[in-house]
Amino acid sequence: MKGRPHLFYGWIVLAAALIIMGTGYALRNIFSVFYPVLVEDFGWERGSTALMFAIHVLVYGLTAPLAGSLVDRFDPRVTFSLGACIMGTGIALCSLATAQWQFYLLYGVVVAIGVGMTGISPFNAILSRWFVRKRGVVFGILSLGFGMSLVAAPAVQSLISSFGRQTAFLTIGILTIAVIVPVSTLLMCRSPEEKGLFPDGVSGAVAQPEARPAPGETSDPPSEWAATTWTLARALRTHQFWLLFLLNFCLTGVAQHIAIAHLVYFFRDVGYDPMLAATAFSAFGVALMVGYVGGSLSDRFGRERIFIPGCLISAAGASLLFLITDTSQPWMLFLFALLFGTGMGAAITSFLATMADLFQGRHFGSIQGSVTVGFALGGALSPWLAGFLHDMTGNYFIAFVAIVGALLLCAGLMWLIAPGKLRPVPSRAGR
Repeated sequence: MKGRPHLFYGWIVLAAALIIMGTGYALRNIFSVFYPVLVEDFGWERGSTALMFAIHVLVYGLTAPLAGSLVDRFDPRVTFSLGACIMGTGIALCSLATAQWQFYLLYGVVVAIGVGMTGISPFNAILSRWFVRKRGVVFGILSLGFGMSLVAAPAVQSLISSFGRQTAFLTIGILTIAVIVPVSTLLMCRSPEEKGLFPDGVSGAVAQPEARPAPGETSDPPSEWAATTWTLARALRTHQFWLLFLLNFCLTGVAQHIAIAHLVYFFRDVGYDPMLAATAFSAFGVALMVGYVGGSLSDRFGRERIFIPGCLISAAGASLLFLITDTSQPWMLFLFALLFGTGMGAAITSFLATMADLFQGRHFGSIQGSVTVGFALGGALSPWLAGFLHDMTGNYFIAFVAIVGALLLCAGLMWLIAPGKLRPVPSRAGR
């Protein structure tokens, strides 16, 4: 009798990544809950307070290329544990901060460096080595970590309401280190070769089906693209890289992070109490996770065929924000969360898989990290600008227009990239 097959260790790596990344990103996304509290406690303007979030995103994005290359060169168990200690200490020290410049330094710089070291760039690099045929599924599951970080909003609001801002910062910092360090030390592994395995848990003969031209293709551009050994220097010379860079600027930089920074404050401005505002924000996180899983359908139907509808659905959801003017229709908050989050999640999963499809290889960490700089620029500029414009105009109308416009632009950019023509997903390669 044959023994029962062992669980492929790549799934354990994915589970560890989900916990580490979800915990790390929670430290960024809880800003939305702390934001109104800081403004009320210290009497600061929204624009200057949102600047700490903008600095955080910028530093995170500039750290991403380094973070991606770190796991290309060093033991990820060490880099993730170090990142956890950096960001946990930074957020705990925020409990002692009383001036804006202190928050800029601690939350904006120190915490951001730690989040970058435990963020999407290093995990994309690691998991693209463990999985080939199921990248859409894997990146969809991985992205659940980001959605999980948003779901923590009601718990953080409860912590603030019960014990105060300072205790909340300290508690979150300690928990971050206590969770990430053991998980990364015990479970993380950089590549299947280190365990004597092959990608996807299959034999070496079929471990890398994408390395060959798809059936029916010979010397056309798709097979030429697939045969290229991608380095950062080569990637920078392609227009696809820069379209992905701009797409990341608009999708996760502008559209997603204006929402993450300002949604709770907007819901409170309308008249909803802090806990309901945090709950609606959490519902956005749940819908985002549903979208992440739905984005795995791009493994079967192609990246752009899931990404473009996802952007359109998300834009339709964002349009509802113009109709939320009072507390008479609380259901509209959750309809917005459902459409905006589901569409955004599907688009992000497809986007991440597209990057891995086009630029896979041993240098993917640095390439993907460089694309993340696009997100950093958009994510740094837009939340601060949204807060500044609110100080000037008294509303978020221009910010919401920017969200909808960015999503529509992203749909057009993916159509121009056309990843299915360069490297079709395995299920469509033979068609």
